[in-house]
Amino acid sequence: MVLIEPFAIAVDDEVLTDLRARIARTRWPDAVDEAGWSYGTDLAYLRDLVAYWGTEFDWRRRERELNRLAHFRADVDGSGIHFVHQRGHGPDPIPLILTHGWPSSFVEHLELLPLLTDPAAHGGRAEDAFDVVVASLPGYGFSDRPRAAGMTKAAIADRWALLMRGLGYDRFGAHGSDVGAGVTVALGRQHPQRLIGMHLSAYTFPKPAEPWKSAERTFVEAQEHWQRTEGSYAAQQATKPQTLAYGLTDSPAGLAAWIVEKFRAWSDCGGNVESRFARDLLLTNLTIYWATETINSSTRVYYEERQSAPPATPVPVPAGFAVFPNEFVPEGRPPRELAERTFDVRRWTEHPRGGHFAAMEEPAVLAEEIRAFFRPLRSARL
Repeated sequence: MVLIEPFAIAVDDEVLTDLRARIARTRWPDAVDEAGWSYGTDLAYLRDLVAYWGTEFDWRRRERELNRLAHFRADVDGSGIHFVHQRGHGPDPIPLILTHGWPSSFVEHLELLPLLTDPAAHGGRAEDAFDVVVASLPGYGFSDRPRAAGMTKAAIADRWALLMRGLGYDRFGAHGSDVGAGVTVALGRQHPQRLIGMHLSAYTFPKPAEPWKSAERTFVEAQEHWQRTEGSYAAQQATKPQTLAYGLTDSPAGLAAWIVEKFRAWSDCGGNVESRFARDLLLTNLTIYWATETINSSTRVYYEERQSAPPATPVPVPAGFAVFPNEFVPEGRPPRELAERTFDVRRWTEHPRGGHFAAMEEPAVLAEEIRAFFRPLRSARL
């Protein structure tokens, strides 16, 4: 049995007062002249962003906006899970669970909500409507922080299956990106009879066994180069996340530097992060991490995955992929034949723009991809 209760976001005044005080006392590091972003997060940009966070950003306004949505918390197998649940406006909406990744939060998918629940109001067809569940991963945002080891993507997938059954959905669809893509794949492996289909973006393909086709070799080489030049964050989070957590939990500037650099590097922003993400959106995401003290618990999934490698067995569920040019490896998009080694690929679309955070960067494009993928699968829900 899954116990579900309404939930409202209400960050204590003391937390916000402490945040502003810590920002005012920030001890800033030095930087090489004209270094920009080449050594990591740009000092001048971060000072400006953090100053705005401490003096002008209005969390209470953002909190009121978020609370206009239908928030809930559910006790799922001993874990408190936060989610937003919005019913679709259409003749027969498909239940759909959306799962975000790191370093984002449930706010990653909020622009998708009206496009999926009420497509007719946004230039689409009422028959394409979904009942949407936007879930916060365990250890992220307003979900509980796991106290025991072992909260892998596979363990999260089992909880999602229980959550959806608790909401009355025996069969449902799933979409995920980044960590959420891995959770969605685990759902397909562990609960294939429950899934109508699964749709993925920003999925990290495991290195395939040789022999490689030409396009696969190009992609593997691009991935390996990216790991050498950009993957240090993942190595730290997968090996010593607790060491990292002391600084990020104590310093708003440290937290902002760690997270915002990824939004810049992984998005299709051309080096200007705020060309893709409004400043208040970046700070809403950061404030959720800060107020809930979840930066440590959010990174632990990397460690847990390193201890328990997922299987490479085929996933017997119809799969769709939306591929954006700057998901992780701009120099080499994953080829379709790589996906076809493991997945029953029913839709594969390569887009000319957008990046790792497609639900924020290109919400209309991603919404149409999800609608188009599930359109021929709707009869399979019965």
